[in-house]
Amino acid sequence: MIRPSSVLDRVLVLEMVRVTEAAAIAASTLVGRGDEKAADHAAVEAMRAALNELPMDGTVVIGEGERDEAPMLFIGEKVGSAQGSGPAIDIALDPLEGTTITAKAGPNALAVLAIAEQGCLLNAPDVYMDKLAVGPGYPDGVIDLAKTPTDNIRSIAAAKGVEPHEIIACVLDRPRHAPIIAELRALGCGIVLIPDGDVAGVIAVTDPDTTVDVYMGQGGAPEGVLAAAALRCVGGQIQGRLVFRNDDERARAARWGIEDLDRIYTLEEMAKGDCIFAATGVTDGSLLQGVKRHQDYHTTESIVMRASSGTVRRIYGEHRGG
Repeated sequence: MIRPSSVLDRVLVLEMVRVTEAAAIAASTLVGRGDEKAADHAAVEAMRAALNELPMDGTVVIGEGERDEAPMLFIGEKVGSAQGSGPAIDIALDPLEGTTITAKAGPNALAVLAIAEQGCLLNAPDVYMDKLAVGPGYPDGVIDLAKTPTDNIRSIAAAKGVEPHEIIACVLDRPRHAPIIAELRALGCGIVLIPDGDVAGVIAVTDPDTTVDVYMGQGGAPEGVLAAAALRCVGGQIQGRLVFRNDDERARAARWGIEDLDRIYTLEEMAKGDCIFAATGVTDGSLLQGVKRHQDYHTTESIVMRASSGTVRRIYGEHRGG
């Protein structure tokens, strides 16, 4: 059982939704306009302004990048209106998960945020991460990132009581995943290929309506921590291993205190204790509906989860006057 955090009790769950709503609404004005940077900038500015209205002493541990790369919401940035006096909160965020999706008006773009007590979220550098995730209901150890995709599919199928070819996997549609895709197809698995948005891809394993059993492949490490926070709230398993492509990335890891570059991180090591996860749809997707703009108002759909209670709330909002 996950202990409720008195620190998080002082930051209302619904306040987190207001933050992701603000970012999603700002980004929605640029859906389909072909400008990734403008959409991301709009979401970042809106999320930052909303966070700074909250009575907390927040620190961004997963953000838009390091300070010299990101003028706002950089890793280490302090947010909140109660610096030094409010509850100390670590924040993982992606104001616009799916910038290319948004620019092209594709599916599954989200504004995403997770919070936890100080020290409870992995301070992952902005590098790639190998990820493997399943939803709730499986025995511990059903997945193992050190094993092959074939081994993992057979383990999941055995735990589910089905044949390997009945398992459906979600994989980012990237050339680097050609070996994984070939191995899965050799087993006869169904594959849901997504163009972007691997936070939504991981969360899909928690929703039976998506029919996705497992997420596997390589994506952003920050997104891996966000997805781990969501799985922390609703159950499931995830493992991640940081991927370093050059000496600069290895040096970046050293600056964040990462010594074992080959370590496989478990869910508990990426997100521990009580967590709150919130996401608002920017464009329509498998998880959430996107922002809908009407003549004098617009609507949003959000999801907010909390680990200590296991509560999942879906929130429909109508926003007028802006």
